[in-house]
Amino acid sequence: MIDARALAGRTFRSLRVRNYRLYFFGQIVSLTGTWMQSVAQAWLVLRLTGSGVALGITTALQFGPMLVGGPWGGVLADRSNKRKVLIATQTASASIALTLGLLVVTGAVRLWMVFLLAFLLGAVNLVDMPTRQSFVMEMVGRDEVANAVSLNSVLVNAARILGPAAAGLLIAAVGTGVCFLVNAGSYSAVITGLLLMDPDRLHAGARLARGRGQLRAGFKYVWRTSALRTPLLMMLVVGTLAYNFSVVMPLLARFTFGGGAGTFGVLYALMGSGAVVGGLTVATRGRTSRRLLAIAAVAFGIALWLAAVAPDLAWEMALMVPTGAASAAFIATSNSLLQVTSSQEMRGRVMALFAVVFVGSTPIGGPLVGWIAERFGPRVSLMVGASATLLVGLAGWGVLRRARQRVRRSRPEALTEPDLMATVPR
Repeated sequence: MIDARALAGRTFRSLRVRNYRLYFFGQIVSLTGTWMQSVAQAWLVLRLTGSGVALGITTALQFGPMLVGGPWGGVLADRSNKRKVLIATQTASASIALTLGLLVVTGAVRLWMVFLLAFLLGAVNLVDMPTRQSFVMEMVGRDEVANAVSLNSVLVNAARILGPAAAGLLIAAVGTGVCFLVNAGSYSAVITGLLLMDPDRLHAGARLARGRGQLRAGFKYVWRTSALRTPLLMMLVVGTLAYNFSVVMPLLARFTFGGGAGTFGVLYALMGSGAVVGGLTVATRGRTSRRLLAIAAVAFGIALWLAAVAPDLAWEMALMVPTGAASAAFIATSNSLLQVTSSQEMRGRVMALFAVVFVGSTPIGGPLVGWIAERFGPRVSLMVGASATLLVGLAGWGVLRRARQRVRRSRPEALTEPDLMATVPR
């Protein structure tokens, strides 16, 4: 029998680092509020318009700045004190949530205001996301980054359970405005954690000095490194067509299954519960590989297909759990693979490109998926994402097999460790 204490110690080992522990527990509160806002914002737009296209436009405006300016956010992350930058971006995000909450509770909100505030939040996130992603390595060091990234995935998806469930209850009881106000207050937890950190215990190297061509150098570095290029290309396709749940899920809840905000919240929460399992599995494994990335993509595609053809709401709810587990494994594996493979001086720019292909692809995918859902039904939009994800996973598996065959012909001794070619950058 496996020693439960030893298993827990291996799964949560990065929490032994005080700075990361402060960040982790602050994020529990903050991310729960963020998911509350995500659900409330989608439901607010749906209430104001009843349109899947409007939902897609809101999503596009929120993530559009990342698509356009995300790489510059990575340059800033490499140049700056990441802890101080995060304090500033989290404060700005809290102010935006507070403004939207006050507009809703006073009855002054209009659709254009939601659009504007979504765009401003996206502008903050183009700096916040690459900084936050690359800051994980500074908190825990290279040896624990895969574990910490996986625990971050668990954190995000635990919040996905709590946030939508709380949002559904609050929307039904008092309306959407309170969700935005609660989210505004939740940022204080992570800001406090950042302020309490010991800067001397961060694994921060020399900051990137200002210079010409740094953005171009980041693109070149990623493109010539296949261990970075392959996960980013996979995430580009999956992020564009499959990770548009904020568009598809409310439409699925309302128009396919005839539910309301509570149904939407439950579906999101069940997906989050599965994602917690997926994240914990990757965290316990403690290693990352391109083989695991391909497996996770295939599993995610299959789960999405099954969710798309679920015959009723009960089946849909049940299938949200494996869908969440596979999606979390895919995100955590690709994120940690990029962090471990990239050099310290390039990490901010690499993680900015990860944010661009994952989040920044939403302005393209969000309206497209919203249009497909409105024109052909939410089930079809899920099928499109499922097909793309499945094909990407199979293609990634094929790339890995060809790489292993090339190495087997040139250096057969390199394949004595089964995962070696999946983890070594080339």
